Amino acid sequence: MIRYSSEVKSALAANGPIVALESTIIAHGLPRPKNLEVALEVQNVVRNHGATPATIAIIDGAINVGLEDSELEKLANSNNVSKASIRDIPFHLTGGSSAATTVAATSHIAQLANIQIFATGGLGGVHRGAERTWDESADIQSLSSIPVIVVCAGAKSILDIPATLERLETYSVPIVGYQTSKFPGFYLADSGYSLEHKLDKPEEIARLWKEQISAGITEKGLVVANPVVNQMDPRLHAKLLEDGLTSATSKNISGKDVTPFLLEYFHKNSNGESLRVNIEIIKANAQLAAQIAVNLAR
Repeated sequence: MIRYSSEVKSALAANGPIVALESTIIAHGLPRPKNLEVALEVQNVVRNHGATPATIAIIDGAINVGLEDSELEKLANSNNVSKASIRDIPFHLTGGSSAATTVAATSHIAQLANIQIFATGGLGGVHRGAERTWDESADIQSLSSIPVIVVCAGAKSILDIPATLERLETYSVPIVGYQTSKFPGFYLADSGYSLEHKLDKPEEIARLWKEQISAGITEKGLVVANPVVNQMDPRLHAKLLEDGLTSATSKNISGKDVTPFLLEYFHKNSNGESLRVNIEIIKANAQLAAQIAVNLAR
């Protein structure tokens, strides 16, 4: 069912450190040709810190764990790559189509491949207005049921952050801040909400994960919240968010369409700031994930 790259296959055979990477950021999150450049750079960040990168995607109806350069290029440049969450996977396998995997789908496939850690940008969560629409990302459910460490820059700041944190608490999903007691908000290092727990070293997070497993908490993920170092100007962020929400309302955009609309609004109206932050986030998270993976392998 799973097709492994030669690099990942060797790492699995040697029980070496591996970091899963999502593919949605390549196919849908970054503009061309920057998306391919960043994908290759992120893989090298993982390698340079002692681990093997395993970019996950569905290519022509097959689950791929680890992509060769030609497959990365196809994913980055094709116009026929959709976005797949967990429920979409069997449809792509049946139809022989290609898809980039979300946080939820990447976590699911990483677990199938016995990969313990996954680096992404920002988590999905509870959307604004969810009390009317019930719009909530599948990322939350996956964190509550898939035992994979997810290194991220918190939740996307355009979401309902307090509601997202409440849902994660309800599902008993552990969250630890990396060198911070503040929950990050993707573009922002501090979303305005505090965390109960923080750790300062990758080896401490690796030990936390091992203790979580030994305590019998074997069906939950672990959120490692790694704040962006050079955040977006909070005033610019606040203005873009306010203007973007106003624009969405005027165009009758609602429900699950609001978040992708707002992300695109940020990209178009931030003079490159959202792109800069996005790239910084995924590289920093890939580095931290590699460092944790190396300690897990010990």
